[in-house]
Amino acid sequence: MSDSRRDLTAQGRSEVLIEALPFIQKFRGQTFVIKYGGSAMDDDRAVERLLRDVVFLEAVGINPVLVHGGGKAISAKMREAGLAPQFVNGLRVTDEASVHIVEETLDLEINPGIVELIQKLGGKAVGLSGKDVFRASRLAPVDTESGPKDIGFVGEVSQILASPVLTPVHREIVPVISPIGADSNGQVLNINADVAAAALAAGLKAHKLVFISDVPGIMRDPSHPDSLIPSLSVAETESLIAQRVIDGGMIPKVRSATRALADGVRKIHLIGGQIPHGLLLEIFTNSGIGTEITP
Repeated sequence: MSDSRRDLTAQGRSEVLIEALPFIQKFRGQTFVIKYGGSAMDDDRAVERLLRDVVFLEAVGINPVLVHGGGKAISAKMREAGLAPQFVNGLRVTDEASVHIVEETLDLEINPGIVELIQKLGGKAVGLSGKDVFRASRLAPVDTESGPKDIGFVGEVSQILASPVLTPVHREIVPVISPIGADSNGQVLNINADVAAAALAAGLKAHKLVFISDVPGIMRDPSHPDSLIPSLSVAETESLIAQRVIDGGMIPKVRSATRALADGVRKIHLIGGQIPHGLLLEIFTNSGIGTEITP
């Protein structure tokens, strides 16, 4: 490598660090709730990049709290058991057999794997079952075109038990939380991971809530990546839902995000999990790479 190329590389790296510095200073000591899910969880390289970003956040004094999904793994386990996955308005229909599969897959497979990888990357993490964080009540039947439908053991968050989360945060340990809850009788309920993360962000009064999924953000036309909408207000999201630009599984994600904003979260970010180090690019650069939602 020539001296000029070496100097250019060094200059470029220093400029990246300088651009990140004011954001690091601004966010130091703040809590970020990060929800990670979708097909990016099936890509080992994407998972490692994301968790390396999480370790970086903790290292520079930010408090990341990770809520993970696991829908594709759950669907695979259900098929192995002879159960056909069904969804209504983006929510998984969860009968008695399915809820056991959900709990085992999230708490005994996915959660420990994430904790182990964070530790291998030099970070500190602890796995928490959502049963110890989310008090939940069974969701009422969901309205569909053919009438209300009972979707089984699916919950909505009624209370956040913050202590199990804040204890590791205060010790500079990343909490890794599964999206399940328990009702007052101890019955496990499946909670949409986006909804769980938003409720947790609101309960912790987090500075940011970041959704990392299959898509790079909210797009006017999903078939055209250049139609990404960089910034939206809450009112604009409702207009896009009415226009069906925001549709399907994106609706509970966006509506839970806007509720979190109403409950004190400062800003919501939606980014793609396949973008290398997209979390750092969204948080520590002026332009960002996804969609932000503001009050």
